Amino acid sequence: MPDKKPPSPSPLAEGVTQFELDFNEAPPLEETLFSALNGWRRILYQRGLNGCDPARYGGLAYGNVSQRIGSGFTISGTQTGGIADLSARHYSMVSAFDIESNRVIAHGPLPPSSEAMTHGAAYQAHPDIQVVLHAHAPVIWQNADALDLQITGAEIGYGTPAMARAIGRFLSQDPFSVLVMGGHEDGVIATGKTPADAAHRLLDTLARALALAPKNP
Repeated sequence: MPDKKPPSPSPLAEGVTQFELDFNEAPPLEETLFSALNGWRRILYQRGLNGCDPARYGGLAYGNVSQRIGSGFTISGTQTGGIADLSARHYSMVSAFDIESNRVIAHGPLPPSSEAMTHGAAYQAHPDIQVVLHAHAPVIWQNADALDLQITGAEIGYGTPAMARAIGRFLSQDPFSVLVMGGHEDGVIATGKTPADAAHRLLDTLARALALAPKNP
């Protein structure tokens, strides 16, 4: 089992897609298919769990959300984390992926998030997982040991086959949980049967982490 204390993250540059992408530009999906997901994503943005901060991660946007649709999944597009209110044109549809060949096939108005492979691995791990939320929560990441959360190894970079395999292993054993990405600074993954289920799980973990964190004077 990996070290429960988040170590120094891997040196992979943030915001860079680590997989081979086969992308075709196409019209957006019908927004009603994922309106609940998008509503919860607004709440994550308001809480700073998705966003863009010049003082963090080199000013790159962070965080993404996805939902299973048919045999694939829709996911927020690359570098959309800093947009307060997403619309259908900010989402991509991943129709297929292969971890071993490190390839993702997608279509839509925008290319998918650089975390698309990780989201795909979550859906592959268990058929009941319908929603995956990727947030950046320093207080959860820093208190992962005390919260008894599963942690991927420090050597495992975001968006890589190694990350996908690690996430898949954890979720195949415990499909509805919050995981910490030890090699991806502040990165956490929450899963659920619905957008509300996944978001409540993430926010509950955030509340427990805040209870452990030192109080400001």
